[in-house]
Amino acid sequence: MKITLVSSRSDPAGQNIHRHIYELLQSGLPDEISVTRPQTPQYTHIEVEGRLIFEDCIDRDLDTDLVIFLSRHASVHPVPVLTVHVTGNPGGADLGGKPMSLPPAAPAWMQSVLRNLRARAPPGYDTCYEVTHHGPTELCHPSFFVEIGSTETEWHDEQAGLAVAESVLLASPSSAIPLIGFGGTHYARRQTEIALSTQGAFGHMVHTREIGGITKEMVTMMASQSKAVAAFIDRKALDRQSLSHIEGIVRELGILRLAEHDLTDIGTLPWGHYLRIRSEAALLDPEAIIHIHQLQSVAEPVVLRINPELLSTALTAGGQKFLEKIMKIPLVHLSTKFSPVLPVFIAEQDPEETKLHDLITLCVSMIIINEETEIEGDHLVILKKKMDPGKARELGVPMGPLFGLLARGEAVRVGDRTVTPDMVQVFGRKDIHIPGLERYT
Repeated sequence: MKITLVSSRSDPAGQNIHRHIYELLQSGLPDEISVTRPQTPQYTHIEVEGRLIFEDCIDRDLDTDLVIFLSRHASVHPVPVLTVHVTGNPGGADLGGKPMSLPPAAPAWMQSVLRNLRARAPPGYDTCYEVTHHGPTELCHPSFFVEIGSTETEWHDEQAGLAVAESVLLASPSSAIPLIGFGGTHYARRQTEIALSTQGAFGHMVHTREIGGITKEMVTMMASQSKAVAAFIDRKALDRQSLSHIEGIVRELGILRLAEHDLTDIGTLPWGHYLRIRSEAALLDPEAIIHIHQLQSVAEPVVLRINPELLSTALTAGGQKFLEKIMKIPLVHLSTKFSPVLPVFIAEQDPEETKLHDLITLCVSMIIINEETEIEGDHLVILKKKMDPGKARELGVPMGPLFGLLARGEAVRVGDRTVTPDMVQVFGRKDIHIPGLERYT
């Protein structure tokens, strides 16, 4: 891996970061970095005189795999911050580069550096992405800026320089889901937290204020230059018109959309396995929402089916507790606006059928715990007490408020007689056939 570091002689933050990188490489990397990075990339350093944002085509003749710009960050609302972002101009070119032009991004590398910055930032420093902005735009290789902000004090801060230097040297991209992002502020807060807590790694991102002017061609370029497999839209950051606009473009281009809960559910699941799950789910119910339960692998997905009546009865009996318990079984369940759990599940191929056994056992236990039941061979019988209006009338109870009291389990007085709920109750019966029921109790 060949990495080119670029800094400007006129930029104190870039000089600060590079000096610490040089010292670390000369004196020997800290143990943590040496262990994490057993094969250190080959680093090359380029210094320029002017501002980095105007360095279009700087990598045209370079033998490199990645370009990292070491830079200062300035803001109209200055706070101590360490940031990472890819350059580009989704719209006009007010700060270098060409308008409507984006260079190749490096989502996995940016995510790795971002995570390191969060772990190493000096006290009082924030860490975050920035959305795509400023030049250079005309670059051949994947690149990104890593910055210290936002005033002279921070630019010269030795602790900040060391933190960024170590974050760059420690960067070691692992499994990542490359994304493009839409909506949010300049500091892309939601995208930052997603990248820190999930496999979601962002390339090009667009600020809320720019969404209205984004074209289909620009979204195509964002996805291509980020090598993105999906898009994230910060719905809460967009008004109805902007949301409709960008959703329409993403849908028309056939780009997969992932919400934050999707990325959280995916966990460490390989991307290819997730796509297999989506394919199976689409065959079962194209409108269903996917819920992944702590799965590590689904190389060979299979569909598990259980008795719909058993599931619906368990849902009614267990409520939220049932939903909490089912999330602990490593499989995938589907939901729709009509039902929180469909009677079909997706799991890794399991010759022993342990997941199906766990599902049926959970359903049976929820029903037995919360309902009055009897077991008759392979039949689970649910007994339901209810008031019999005929018996109540025979005992002289007039229809009206007294019926309501009896139905709620309260005794009522009719003339000189007290009528108790037991006197007017009958048992309803639901019979669920479960082959091999004794195995689940």
